[in-house]
Amino acid sequence: MQQEDLCLETTLRLDIATPYRTYLPSDYNEEGKGHPLLLFLHGAGERGSDLEIMARIGLPNYIEGGAELPFVTICPQCPNGEVWDVHALIALLDEVVGNYNIDLTRIYATGLSMGGGGVWDLANKIADRLAAIIPICGRLSLINPHKLKDLPVWCFHGEKDSVVPVVDSERMAMMLRNAGCDVRLTTYPDTDHDSWTETYNNPEIYEWLLSHQNISS
Repeated sequence: MQQEDLCLETTLRLDIATPYRTYLPSDYNEEGKGHPLLLFLHGAGERGSDLEIMARIGLPNYIEGGAELPFVTICPQCPNGEVWDVHALIALLDEVVGNYNIDLTRIYATGLSMGGGGVWDLANKIADRLAAIIPICGRLSLINPHKLKDLPVWCFHGEKDSVVPVVDSERMAMMLRNAGCDVRLTTYPDTDHDSWTETYNNPEIYEWLLSHQNISS
């Protein structure tokens, strides 16, 4: 499928500390009502300095395959040998909000594997700026669950995951529930590490994201 058939504008940004791909919805406009923003964090296998490799799996692959999402979708790339730097991601969000027409009450984050852990870490720092998050097969992370008490969370994980055990998401969900947080956990009984393909192909997750708004922003 040709890129122009996607009804999306793709921007490859290399002029800031964290390079990223941008997918704009077909109805994007610079004036008037702002657009929802979705931040996607890839896994360890997509690290490097070539933005094209991010389109191999996950949300960028879903979009490149022809899906049109109602979000300004930002897909940064983590350098080789590194993990997601929360401070760099916050700076990136500030950059994006400054450059695009964004609805500040509808900023969402999702990620897979290493990116799922990055979403946990980011939410631990800026839960007050986010409207909802979807971590997929993310590692067990050190967070303060009380910081996420007003942030809706939906986790996904394969029960046969041989890379990041499903118990990591189960423990995160239990910790959040014990703190009174709004958290859902969906597991796939016959799935190994790739729990993201089924998740990103599910229209329900995008409807769920848009059903949440951070009115404090």
